Amino acid sequence: MNIAITPLDDTQVASLQHKIDTKTKPLGSLGRIETLAAQLGRIQQTDSPSLSRPHVVVFAGDHGAAKAGISAYPQDVTWQMVENFLAGGAAINVFARQAGVALRVVDAGVAHEFGKREGLINAKIGAGTANYLEAPAMSGTDRDKAMAYGRQLAHTLAKAGCNAIGFGEMGIGNTASASLITHCIVDIELPLVIGRGTGLDDAGLDLKNALLAQAVRRGGRPSNPLDALAEYGGFEIAMMTGAIMGAAEKRMVILIDGFIVTAALLVAHALIPHITDYCVFAHRSGEPGHEFQLMHLNAVPLLDLGLRLGEGTGAALAFPLLQAAVGFLADMASFDSAGVSDKG
Repeated sequence: MNIAITPLDDTQVASLQHKIDTKTKPLGSLGRIETLAAQLGRIQQTDSPSLSRPHVVVFAGDHGAAKAGISAYPQDVTWQMVENFLAGGAAINVFARQAGVALRVVDAGVAHEFGKREGLINAKIGAGTANYLEAPAMSGTDRDKAMAYGRQLAHTLAKAGCNAIGFGEMGIGNTASASLITHCIVDIELPLVIGRGTGLDDAGLDLKNALLAQAVRRGGRPSNPLDALAEYGGFEIAMMTGAIMGAAEKRMVILIDGFIVTAALLVAHALIPHITDYCVFAHRSGEPGHEFQLMHLNAVPLLDLGLRLGEGTGAALAFPLLQAAVGFLADMASFDSAGVSDKG
């Protein structure tokens, strides 16, 4: 793919900061909301940023290695949770409704045939990836196809007026894939980025560690991010990688969820480092590997709630903070307009 992401410039920095600083408040007293407002203004190249038709997009896919015991849940839970999303009963449905954010669900590669369903985007690359304990998870061709679809999906949403997008995922076994991708891209030892995922007990965590070490003995530690993605990723992770890049191409505000979404971002960032200028990091995940990802990306998340559900729930919960940042810039009085004396 020929990706063209424009680096953010400083054209609006002075006017944005002046507008922020002359609101009726002490300098810097709104903390992260002020820096968030400045970031949104830089992304949109205006001192009056807005949020238009915001979405959370949840990508679902299965992993061949899941049947080996790397998760506390059976693989069928992936398609069952997709059904739950479509029925409106999952946490992401609740939080997206609460935040007033549209939700889209994408079948990137679930090992189940849903048929034509309202609310489900069929982008199935295959019925789950191969078992990376035995072979690469996906071919380069399928990886590229998934990334291209994700990019096009982001472009389509942008064309329809969406300028703020959050990403989520569903896929039994995908914390293991995220651990392996993180190990390849970040200079960190594998055991430090392996967590309990969906709730493994101590014995399950020991087995997960052993299986992922076995995977690395087979597939190595590719230094090329695209090779690492093909070796250990999932179709949903590859599709998110393309969607993140496509959203940045269209100068959208990108809400990054937790550990698995950040693994997709790691791939995009390794290819285009300035992509993080467009990213707002929603929360700090309870998965131990997420901290190392955040340090690698020099990122500070908005929330720290111990979340580790996935689905884009952290992105949906953080969205009201974006609304607050836009709202105070638009509606809060300045010292001059309110007739309030500034300290100077």
